[in-house]
Amino acid sequence: MSIAPLAERPSAEAPNTEADETGSPELEPLPSWVFPPEEGFSAEDLDRLRGIPPHTELVDGTLVFVSPQTNFHMSTLFLLESALRRTVPADLRVRREMTMTLGKRQRPEPDLLVVHAEAVKDPKQTTYQPADVVLAVEVVSAESEIRDRERKPVLYAQAGIDHFWRIEEKDGRPVVYVYELDPATKAYALMGIHHDRLKLSVPFDVDVDLTEIDDL
Repeated sequence: MSIAPLAERPSAEAPNTEADETGSPELEPLPSWVFPPEEGFSAEDLDRLRGIPPHTELVDGTLVFVSPQTNFHMSTLFLLESALRRTVPADLRVRREMTMTLGKRQRPEPDLLVVHAEAVKDPKQTTYQPADVVLAVEVVSAESEIRDRERKPVLYAQAGIDHFWRIEEKDGRPVVYVYELDPATKAYALMGIHHDRLKLSVPFDVDVDLTEIDDL
């Protein structure tokens, strides 16, 4: 979820340092990152803000926080990550829940990335550039439907990321929507919808039995 609008937030000024007449505990000051600058947060802020929750994203200058994940979401990630690590070529690497810096106010965190091996710089690296990315994967959750179905695909396509998979849940199993970038329109074209088996030769050979999620 994203941070609440300013009008809905308590003031950070003059925090209460004593218990009130009802015996309520002291109120601690809110962290500075709760209050965005007027122009919104920048991509670099994710590495500078102290105390932000793990896996915080930046979309359109707004911080987006991770909600508790479902069994379906985590099992699907495990299934696909395991399959990708077995099958990607030697010059590619699989990364889970790392950000991409797509612009000054855009630093989303796909569920899975496949990047060029030379893009992996050092152990302290926190983000990748669009040119580093071969494939971005999003597993849609209830709270992320609009971002994963609408906003993020637009951002990824405009950044020039050639391949995007969107994964939905149907009857407890993953359905994979496979997209490829049309270089003329800079928009994604739907190349296929895969229910029980994901078998592709682009951007690399991959063959996944999606029904294996039943055993995870």
